[in-house]
Amino acid sequence: MNTKTPMNINIRPEREGDYRCVEELTRRAFWNLHVPGCDEHYLAHVMRSHPDFCSDLDYVAEYEGRIIGNIMYARSHLINEKGEKLEILTFGPVSVLPEYQRMGVGSRLIRHTINIAATKGVLAIVIFGNPSNYVKHGFKGCKDFRVAVSEDRYPTRMLVLPLQNRQWPDGNWIYNGSEVYNLDKNAAEEFDSGFPPFVKKHQPSQEEFAILCRSVVL
Repeated sequence: MNTKTPMNINIRPEREGDYRCVEELTRRAFWNLHVPGCDEHYLAHVMRSHPDFCSDLDYVAEYEGRIIGNIMYARSHLINEKGEKLEILTFGPVSVLPEYQRMGVGSRLIRHTINIAATKGVLAIVIFGNPSNYVKHGFKGCKDFRVAVSEDRYPTRMLVLPLQNRQWPDGNWIYNGSEVYNLDKNAAEEFDSGFPPFVKKHQPSQEEFAILCRSVVL
């Protein structure tokens, strides 16, 4: 395992020649983390050809010539009770090779792309994740912004980051994520069969993820 802290990280746009490498590192990053196995590498694969994909926010992190991390974004939107629509962004997957995790690589990718998104006039980024990983980047609970997944349902793991220095729009908002995140499980399994075999197993992080997925803010 690499024990060096990667200080001189190069953040650059993903290139076509990086695709397989990014899918492999994404698979390693998420394998057995949330469920036995994972499908995030398949998400990375199909996202690039989806209409909601933001190619201008697709970045990799390099260290000593090796790709060690990646972040991808998709367009999503919010709709209020009047039918008004607000364009927003969602990021994920955010992937870092296991031997480089907890060294700030993911944070570098997040901060870099947040700054770019803000210059484009995007209202906000809405994601699903463990709050402990994202509040340091300015994300807050979705209920603070009246953003729900359905009427009066505010998941603990749905987080909002306003990008513009202006008052948050009035109204109650429903999050509508990109359809790219609705993966075909059979297709994901077939795609995974093209990679070297990894052992699927249960581990405590999966129970933590399941609890968080069921948690809502009252």
